[in-house]
Amino acid sequence: MLWNSLLLALRSIRRNLLRSFLTVLGVVIGVSAVVTMVTLGQGATASVRSQIAGLGSNLLQIRPGQRMGPGSDIGVPSFTAADATAIEAQIAGLRAVAPEVRASATVVQGARNWSTSLIGTTNAHFDTSNWTLASGRRFEDHEERAGSAVCVIGATVQRELFAGTDPLGQQLRVKSFSCEVVGVLAAKGQAAMGMDQDDLVVLPLRTLQRRVTGTTRVNTLLVSVRDEDGIDRAKSALTQLLRERRKLGANDDDNFNVLDTRQIADTLSGTTQVMTTLLGAVAAVSLLVGGIGIMNIMLVSVTERTREIGVRLAIGALEREVLLQFLIEAVVLAALGGVVGVLLAAVASVGLAQLMQVPFQFNPGINVLALGFSAAIGVIFGYFPARRAARLDPIEALRHE
Repeated sequence: MLWNSLLLALRSIRRNLLRSFLTVLGVVIGVSAVVTMVTLGQGATASVRSQIAGLGSNLLQIRPGQRMGPGSDIGVPSFTAADATAIEAQIAGLRAVAPEVRASATVVQGARNWSTSLIGTTNAHFDTSNWTLASGRRFEDHEERAGSAVCVIGATVQRELFAGTDPLGQQLRVKSFSCEVVGVLAAKGQAAMGMDQDDLVVLPLRTLQRRVTGTTRVNTLLVSVRDEDGIDRAKSALTQLLRERRKLGANDDDNFNVLDTRQIADTLSGTTQVMTTLLGAVAAVSLLVGGIGIMNIMLVSVTERTREIGVRLAIGALEREVLLQFLIEAVVLAALGGVVGVLLAAVASVGLAQLMQVPFQFNPGINVLALGFSAAIGVIFGYFPARRAARLDPIEALRHE
């Protein structure tokens, strides 16, 4: 009985190909839109997490002030290089600790100039921030101690100032002094906040303090924890040690803040997931529209085939057989739309992922769910027309013109 009902349903669909195609089109658009939106949203989330991970592995950023943002450190004691040394010596489970001072300047090489970020730090910064060298070397120990005029440049600075030439060993003018380029960093690309991570010049901490800022202040302490499981323990130990070093009493609030980069990743990932859910919900509306289209066409089909239904019922067909025939027809239309929609979504997702520069992440769950949902729409919206066909009075149906 099921096989005969399926053959009858397919025959009816083939009899009205254009109408069947237009009916299926609504489901195709709905399924492809939902799957594409969710796939791209998951790719964007993965891209954000990857970019945050590029800032450093299990990284803690410590800054003066009770909150993040400009002006939060006004009137608050800054850090010193000694704080970084104390953290590294007294807290276990750390991979690296780097003091960091940032400034902005226009750097000059030959006839070219470029506005960039200056970072004064130690070799530990390359470890805390997951930097690798494309060429050259890091700073020598004696260069760090003496504050020598050497620097390591990012890929953007190399492209803008040394296009077509090898920058190693050449002089780069930074404000009132020149430094020798001893290394070039491997490119990282754009950060999650839209900043160019490769637009920087890294100098030894003492070099920047003596020749640019003129103070021994340190803006940020970067602490890389060896294992992710030890991050919370390290944060607690860091807070206690810095409170002691900054001579804070039991009733005093912290005058520094410790930022876990996992918090940034979770916040940005949460935002992209919410946007993905909203876009998926909007796209799902088109699935409902497609279901209504199926219901409308099935009602028309029942009206057109009233006499045929009457003949079947008159020669002994059961109501459930007629119900099953029209129900299968609706489910086949919806399922066919689901399959085509999933295939179309796969092609669209690959193309849009490359265009948006986010990774393509195939999610079997959302594809199976979309197929199941499309078939469910066929059942739900096809049931009423099918029941109407099954309950026709054979005598009235045979009289229908």
